[in-house]
Amino acid sequence: MVKKKVPDWLNSSLWSTTTTTTTTTPSSTADDDHLQPYSRLSTNSPTKATESPIEPPVPVPPPAVIREDPPPYSSKPEIRAKDKDKDSRNSVSSNSNDDSDRNDKDDDNGTSVSAEDISRQAQLLTELSRKVVNMREVRRIASQGIPDGPGVRSTVWKLLLGYLPPDRSLWSSELAKKRSQYKHFKEELLMNPSEITRRLEKSSGCENDEPKYESGMLSRSHITHGEHPLSLGKSSIWNQFFQDTEIMEQIDRDVKRTHPDMHFFSGDSSMAKSNQEALRNILIVFAKLNPGIRYVQGMNEILAPLFYVFRNDPDEEMAACAEADTFFCFVELLSGFRDHFCQQLDNSVVGIRSTITKLSQLLKEHDEELWRHLEVTTKVNPQFYAFRWITLLLTQEFNFADSLHIWDTLLSDPEGPQETLLRVCCAMLILIRRRLLAGDFTSNLKLLQNYPPTNINHLLYVANKLRARPSV
Repeated sequence: MVKKKVPDWLNSSLWSTTTTTTTTTPSSTADDDHLQPYSRLSTNSPTKATESPIEPPVPVPPPAVIREDPPPYSSKPEIRAKDKDKDSRNSVSSNSNDDSDRNDKDDDNGTSVSAEDISRQAQLLTELSRKVVNMREVRRIASQGIPDGPGVRSTVWKLLLGYLPPDRSLWSSELAKKRSQYKHFKEELLMNPSEITRRLEKSSGCENDEPKYESGMLSRSHITHGEHPLSLGKSSIWNQFFQDTEIMEQIDRDVKRTHPDMHFFSGDSSMAKSNQEALRNILIVFAKLNPGIRYVQGMNEILAPLFYVFRNDPDEEMAACAEADTFFCFVELLSGFRDHFCQQLDNSVVGIRSTITKLSQLLKEHDEELWRHLEVTTKVNPQFYAFRWITLLLTQEFNFADSLHIWDTLLSDPEGPQETLLRVCCAMLILIRRRLLAGDFTSNLKLLQNYPPTNINHLLYVANKLRARPSV
């Protein structure tokens, strides 16, 4: 067999740092990660060794949009103190990261908004102000990352997901129609069966307004078999309600666990409780409208970035309608990945195992030496780490701000996010190739299940390089 040549850009000095072992607590075993059915989507990640607490990098708005009085909802991911400890791994010594030199530069530049970011934001605002938005240009600009600004990311994501049409004159009518439709969904699907029965009685009572009295007693309301709480019929609203209860309880548990390190999603504040309620409503409505999938643990993690971005829109009307807007964008986003959440399709050509196989093949094409070491020599099955990477769209591998940046690129792909996602996952492996080549099964599995901090811009640069066919 002829060994494929490693591309020249992989022989950069970036990969020449020596390898050291960072201290981590043991993560879940490969079997635990692979054999648990859909509890494998659980987002409880192992605790990492903490360094000295530092403020995690978050996007900073450009000077032109700085306000003296901050809005009720900050445009930056608000991180709790304990998350500062968790994300202090961004200050890990250079030997623990193959891309340390670039990270240092990125950290130095992260304290101020670059001229490139300001320019990119100005370009996006210009495109968004056109009567008919040029989607090709918006995708090109957004794929490089959307700078924080006055609702730019919120509007661009809605365009990229097809929720808003390119013609701006249609925005108001489309938004009004969709929001009204979501309100109808909630009224119909989140109603307690007792309320449904009461309304049925009220409507039937209107047909015959004459009250019936027997021996001075009001007549007993007639309850059909399907409306009785003890009915086991498939058409019974009560039977369906009790079947939904288990899913609703799972949704409630997962929503409460969503980003516990962020005040926006967690805590006893009215803001956090209101946001949790919105997430809960969206997931319940989705589950009832999609009986083939219903709810799978981990969907809350995909929903969170969308709701966070839309709820933090500086436009008060847009922020107030974030729940409805998030629902439809969530449906659109999941439409490209829904088969990954259907366990019956796991082994089909559209299932999650087929997608993981594509990732394996992509790595083999671009770096056969690394592929052979992982899958043949050390026998690290890609399902042990890539299952979570792919199903949760990398939301658990990076801090929240970096995840939003990655999503800018994923959503900008006109062919859909899956191919870009696979290239990003492959780039993640290549960026730490020297550590992986030096490791055995145990150390490599721990490394891949606890991916080290990296320069997101460089990660996306390498992923974009993988679009080209590898040289033989």
